[in-house]
Amino acid sequence: MSLISELIEDMEKDQEIVKSFRSKDSLSDVIFDKDGDTFILKEEIREKLLAISNEFLEFVDIDFFVYDIVLTGSLANFNWSNYSDVDLHILIDLDEFDSGKASSVSYHTIVKEFFNSKKNIWNSNTSITIKNFDVELYVQDIDEKHTSTGVYSVLNNEWVVEPKKLENPEDIDEKKILEKGEEYAKQIDLLNELGESGEDVTEKVDELKDKIKKFRQCGLESGGEYSYENLTFKLLRRNGYIKKLMSIKTMVRDKKLSLPQ
Repeated sequence: MSLISELIEDMEKDQEIVKSFRSKDSLSDVIFDKDGDTFILKEEIREKLLAISNEFLEFVDIDFFVYDIVLTGSLANFNWSNYSDVDLHILIDLDEFDSGKASSVSYHTIVKEFFNSKKNIWNSNTSITIKNFDVELYVQDIDEKHTSTGVYSVLNNEWVVEPKKLENPEDIDEKKILEKGEEYAKQIDLLNELGESGEDVTEKVDELKDKIKKFRQCGLESGGEYSYENLTFKLLRRNGYIKKLMSIKTMVRDKKLSLPQ
């Protein structure tokens, strides 16, 4: 395939992804049942999500109190699509692990890194799907700010935050999302090229990761899940660029620590 053909294919894929952000008239009927004016998680889905959560807790292999297990993200909202994941969050209190022997900030960070590592290993080594949607697990501190407009308690079988349909479901600036996504994609491609050539771009990768994180957070706080900042981030995640950015540091590290013949 020629470079021009690849570029056209990538552009068409990005356009398809952006169109998937449009709000639907209903929640996914393979995940939820309609019950009057609300939606209830299908019982077979709920049972499977609880079983998955239990398996993950056994994998973590330490005792702690689970405050809730929730389904969130686009599948718990009206902007679900074929690109959606089953975002399953296990809510815990990180302060529960405070030993009193270190500063609460440093200990809190260590515990969070532990759970993130466990989550990453689990997600990387499992290929669990629910009705063809990939399952992504996340351990969330009960004090962590969560801006999702759709949160369903799998544990209690009820809405924590019930989603609302957009008044103007077509009111998404697709061109703006595509342009910003392309801007970030070019920066990621450049860092990848520099890393492959042997340049240590670790610091630049961290700076770009922080920039994208702040960009998304700003959008979530000001405009919510349908903000163009958050939708731009979702575009980069769904077209593989967030994963590509995350892999650059690993590539650079491997090159630095390897000894060629």
